[in-house]
Amino acid sequence: MSDAEQPTEADVHDHHDHEGPGYLTPQAAIEESEPEETAYVMGLHVGQDVDAPDFLAVVDVDPDSDTYGDIVERVQMPNRGDELHHFGWNACSSSCHVEGLERRHLIVPGQRSSRIHVVDTKDRRDPEITTVIEPEEVYEHDLSAPHTVHCIPDGEILISMLGDADGDLPGGFLELNDDFEVEGRWDPPGEIEMNYDFWYQPRHNVMLSTEWAAPKTYYPGFDLEDVENGKYGQRLNFWDWEAGTVEQTIDLGEDGLIPLEARFLHTPESTHGYVGAALSSNIVHFWADGGEYHAEPVIEFEDREHEDWDMPVPALPTDILVSMDDRYLFGSNWLHGEVWMYDISDPSNPRKADSISIGGYFGDIREVQGRDLVAGPQMIQLSLDGERLYWTTSLFSSWDNQFFPEEGEKGSVMLKADVNPRRGTLSLDEEFLVDFGDLPEGPARAHEIRWPDGDCTSDVWQ
Repeated sequence: MSDAEQPTEADVHDHHDHEGPGYLTPQAAIEESEPEETAYVMGLHVGQDVDAPDFLAVVDVDPDSDTYGDIVERVQMPNRGDELHHFGWNACSSSCHVEGLERRHLIVPGQRSSRIHVVDTKDRRDPEITTVIEPEEVYEHDLSAPHTVHCIPDGEILISMLGDADGDLPGGFLELNDDFEVEGRWDPPGEIEMNYDFWYQPRHNVMLSTEWAAPKTYYPGFDLEDVENGKYGQRLNFWDWEAGTVEQTIDLGEDGLIPLEARFLHTPESTHGYVGAALSSNIVHFWADGGEYHAEPVIEFEDREHEDWDMPVPALPTDILVSMDDRYLFGSNWLHGEVWMYDISDPSNPRKADSISIGGYFGDIREVQGRDLVAGPQMIQLSLDGERLYWTTSLFSSWDNQFFPEEGEKGSVMLKADVNPRRGTLSLDEEFLVDFGDLPEGPARAHEIRWPDGDCTSDVWQ
């Protein structure tokens, strides 16, 4: 498909009936979804002087509510030290042909503990833990450090695992069945060395996975010598989705150091997508041509001088997402302090639309409602209609303590910008602030955000 070609609704979803969870098409998600009222947000205490377990926060994001911007409920994990990080749903729009399947359970892994929690959100404002998979069951498959959770067709759940049972390389993938039992390892052992994020595009029988490092490398914090010694990733791995084997690897070299979040466009006909190369401060565009994938940087953020650094500060784009209509690419530059949006109507030639300079080392906005912003924007989530962008500020406990130590003392915030998709603009909503520093046990870090009815970063279409 060329950049200019746009699939019709029939192209997108003409080969099976819609019986299960999710929306018929990405456009249906935009048109039929209601404005979000509840957000699920990871909250954690690892790396802080707080003797409490991590938790799932239920945040009120309904502007008509008396508790707007409040954490209205918290589901505390049964153990301390999990480092809750990324999490996902048991079902999404890729399972739309599976009758009786519900988008109801959140799969909540512990990055450090390798413990996997299943949270039932039948009561959206009062979820509860129903199942806990202990780390020993994960280690049996010589895997550890769960990261990205994706629901896959027919009700199964796939989780990227960043290390082996000892926290070394190689990583791999763990599969759960629809009863939340460990089905086993999805990939042949040793098929890849490093792992991180992944996204699949069933129409093209392809999955893309990215690379961070061995858990033993990134757990203690960031060391530039580890990069120089080749301990951090710089490759994109393209898999045969049905066979579970790597068909092509692209080494991005110096232009793609630490490729983290991976996003295909939402339309299942497309082979285009983007990866954020954090340390290189590049956004890499990938696409298929003649059955082979190609990749090149299309957005580059310049390093900046800072008086407290003995080297230029990289932007460190740590999260990206694509709007449901595939019109805009949004992202966060954690160190520089910036959230941004680019028009990707031509996927090969993104055009900057707008940005907000906030937090981090260089942000123009240093406080909201009198609350100091002690870290930069990190994890982002967009409303399904593309009109509200939310973000939190924690990356990983040891990295937070290294680059933004005040966050461990004061906790994270969750902020929001209003988006005008027609004009391509962002404006900070100064009326919205969720303060994770004001909790009974002490300040907490806030990480990934999920919506009950669909996410730009979790829903896949067939």
